[in-house]
Amino acid sequence: MKKTFTLILSVIICALILSSCGNSDSNSTSTSTNSNFDTSRGISVTVREDGSGTKSAFMELIGLKGKADPAGVIMQNSTAGILTEVKGNPVAIAYESLGYVTEEVKMLKVEGVEATVANIKDGTYRICRPLSVVYQDTVLDTPLFNAFFIFLQSKDAFEIIGDNGYVTILDASAPYMIDGSLSGTINITGSTSLKPLMDELAQKFENLQPNVTVNVGGGGSGQGYGDAEDGVSEFGMISEEFKSENAPGCVFYTVCKDGIAIIVHKDNPLDSITMEQLKNIYDAEAGANTITMWDQLIT
Repeated sequence: MKKTFTLILSVIICALILSSCGNSDSNSTSTSTNSNFDTSRGISVTVREDGSGTKSAFMELIGLKGKADPAGVIMQNSTAGILTEVKGNPVAIAYESLGYVTEEVKMLKVEGVEATVANIKDGTYRICRPLSVVYQDTVLDTPLFNAFFIFLQSKDAFEIIGDNGYVTILDASAPYMIDGSLSGTINITGSTSLKPLMDELAQKFENLQPNVTVNVGGGGSGQGYGDAEDGVSEFGMISEEFKSENAPGCVFYTVCKDGIAIIVHKDNPLDSITMEQLKNIYDAEAGANTITMWDQLIT
């Protein structure tokens, strides 16, 4: 009887020990890493370089067109630089083209709306911009250049645009019809935001038209306007709303829309931000409304 009681007691003690260990493990895995985020730290405001089309569009969209950056910002001159900074800096906030944001960082909702292709297309996500080509009307009188323009509106181009996370303005289109008589060179320069996508579009067009070479160069939206206006390039790339004063002799075609995502470190518990809050983070002249600390956003 005594041996039986001892055995039962041993079984109960072991069960209690295992239960305790299980609860401990459960608590540790259910605790979000967000609980360790120090909201008393300052916001590390990260921006793109002056002249960046992404920066110009973002500042205009939040109502800060032409305004200077706040003191102490971290400036990066590439998408890779922005993503690296936010990935490695727990208190950073930045903006970048939706098509290039990776899962290594966290995208915030804006006014409660996620930065998705569907929300950009229907207009509910407010921070988005057009990516366009500018050109002189007479450029399309040349069969080669007109063929490339038609290609940009084809199913072949739309598939590449969609695969890269961008939003087409037009609905479904027909496949591009190859013209065996075409040969020559097309020059395209401008926005570094549109350039990676244009590189892929150019490569596809060259594959379809093997006697054609498409040269794609960067330089920024300003160069895109200037090169198209001066006839240096057949097409200039811009990553903002077309401004006729920048190229009076040109018209434009919107290749696609690009959402600008607001990104933070993956451990940041913030889920959504307002346009007003963004303005007060990035405005050097916000005064008493300036947001510099995470506890002003996370309560």
